[in-house]
Parts: sequence; structure tokens; C-alpha cells
Amino acid sequence: MTRRPRLLTTAAAGATAALLLTACGGGTNDTKSNDKIDGAETAPATTATSTTPTRPSADRPRIELPSDLSYAFDWSKTGDADKDAVLSDSEQSIKAVDLAIVNQNALDKAYLYYYEGEAAVGTQKFIQTYVDNKASVTGAYRFYDPQVSVDKGGTASLSYCEDQGKAYVKYLKTNEVKRTQVTAKSYVSYHTSLKKNGKGVWVIQKIVSQSGSAQCQP
Repeated sequence: MTRRPRLLTTAAAGATAALLLTACGGGTNDTKSNDKIDGAETAPATTATSTTPTRPSADRPRIELPSDLSYAFDWSKTGDADKDAVLSDSEQSIKAVDLAIVNQNALDKAYLYYYEGEAAVGTQKFIQTYVDNKASVTGAYRFYDPQVSVDKGGTASLSYCEDQGKAYVKYLKTNEVKRTQVTAKSYVSYHTSLKKNGKGVWVIQKIVSQSGSAQCQP
């Protein structure tokens, strides 16, 4: 993670070049999907929802996000314990990156709980871009069409789609929200590689994304 790509557009010189990062896990296939900004508007307050409950853990980080961020995970339980654990931990990893952006901390402990290696490095750079530009995120995200597989050796893969059409960048100095136009690039596909660590947590090792993916179009 970095989990998913976003494009933060600012007046700062060189900001766009700095954003050629994949959002949640260090993938190198794409940039933030919404790349044009049309005006500014405050996003409505919403409540985060999920169909997959967080699995209990003594040291699992608490992820509490502001009410102007919401998440819809349109994937149901599979009935397989390992697959459902992958889905649950992936939901938390997505939210953990946004928590780091909200906290303006590129070394936030919550996302580092769910990312390792290449994924952690890419995610840190992605979050730091928001910190450098004093920007955060707001709006609604929807995730759907999950395809999960688990190997006997403690590794797994998860592919899914994201609808970023109602998700925006918020500039902290002015509290301005940049509303972007919905285009084909608002729909992003992801493929993540995960590994079960010693705590039983499915951590993201690598992620690849593609904006404008035909398979994710409505």
C-alpha cells in the first residue's frame, strides 16, 4: 500500500512528479487516478461501513478515522477462514494508510503493522507526499469484485477494484476540498501479494495497480 493510487494536485513545483507512486503498497504500475481538479467543495460527512469484521488481536492498532471519510467494501465472507482473514486484514490496511495521511505521519504505526518490505517503502513515500503538501483525504471509497487465493505456504494474493469517483484531496491550510471529475481513470484495479506473519496477520508485500481498468468499469 501503498494501497491505492491517488493524484494530489498542488501548485507546488514538482508536486506531480513526486506523486508517481502507487497508493498502498509500493506498486509501480500507476499513479493516482483522478488527475484533474474542477473547483472546490466540501464533501459530505459519512460513516465507514464494512461487511468483514476486524479479527481480534492483542496488539492490533485501533483505526479511528474522521467522519468525512467512508468506505464500502462490497465483498462478502467466503466461508474459508484464511480467505476471510485476508479480506479483513486488507480492509484494515487500506484504512491504515488513510489514517497516516490524516495524522500527517509517514511513519504511522498503524499502516506499518500491515505493510512490509517493498510495500512499506512505497507507502511511506506516498504518505510523505501528502505531508509535504499539507494535504489529506476526504469523501467516499468503494471496493468491490475481490478475487482471493491462499497458498499452503502462508502466502496469498488479492485482486480487487476501487471506485474513487467520490474521493477527494483536502488541503489542510484552507480546508478546501478539490472535487474531481469522474472519468474512466476513477476506476482502479489492484493486485496485492500478502504473507502471513508470526502474529497471524496477513501483511502486504507488494501491490500493482491500473487506473482505467476495463474490468472495473461500471
